[in-house]
Amino acid sequence: MKYAIVNLGCKVNAFEAEAVSEMLSNNGHTRVSFDEQPDATIVFTCAVTNTAAAKSRKILHQAKRIKEDEITALVGCYVQVNDGLLEEADILVGSANKKKLPQYIEQYLKNHKKIRDIASLENVPFDSFTSSVHDSKARCDLKIQDGCNQFCSYCIIPYTRGRIRSRSAIDIVDEVKRLALNGYKEIVLTGIHLSSYGKDTGKETLLDVIKLVHEVDGIERIRLGSLEPRIVTDEFVSEISKLYKLCPHFHLSLQSGCDKTLKAMNRKYTSKEYLDGCNILRKYYKNPAIT
Repeated sequence: MKYAIVNLGCKVNAFEAEAVSEMLSNNGHTRVSFDEQPDATIVFTCAVTNTAAAKSRKILHQAKRIKEDEITALVGCYVQVNDGLLEEADILVGSANKKKLPQYIEQYLKNHKKIRDIASLENVPFDSFTSSVHDSKARCDLKIQDGCNQFCSYCIIPYTRGRIRSRSAIDIVDEVKRLALNGYKEIVLTGIHLSSYGKDTGKETLLDVIKLVHEVDGIERIRLGSLEPRIVTDEFVSEISKLYKLCPHFHLSLQSGCDKTLKAMNRKYTSKEYLDGCNILRKYYKNPAIT
């Protein structure tokens, strides 16, 4: 079977898509581009914006219009909260059981009966995907955290991804070692709310994980996904500034520079705290990139 994967979401989605792709390839299926009229199209959906949601529906309709018997599987955030709008899809999998997608495709190939798996996200464990092959030959994203407890006024993510869940430090280091052996030089640590890593377990913190990854032979560069401003403290930055493999490139979330708006959004920082974080980074790094 020829299959195509379309990712409409974040770096975490990208990581999960590559992991599912590897599982399908290991089962003897061949990945092709969406334009090559595959036998199956898998869409990793996003619910953060109306544009991403509309694209999910558009790709579903487009695939069926081009090739009527093409298998369409939609996965992830948009499915979790809008499965009723996607009745045309052959397979729908929410955010909880993406690992089962290859199994569901095999099942559909046998009986052609629609599959729906929109499980509750209550008390769902961390879904430890692994992937040894990535789009880039040198850099790869590594999902170490999932879910969010912030409940910002405008944001649907806690409902599409569930509560915070952290991958064990042992699993993270083991995978980084495998990636290093496969020739990867750069690791991007990603998560839905990366700054909350470890808060659910009370064990290792994000700082601990960065230090552990830093010790892995063969890894030359470490990057971080998006961070909340409040994690940028003197203690945190003074420690990471000692780690020469960590690239001084920081994605700091900023929804508004207006404190009244930030409060209405239920963001957990003020404009002054954001500026303080920028100044702390500049205190320990000569010329950090802040995006």
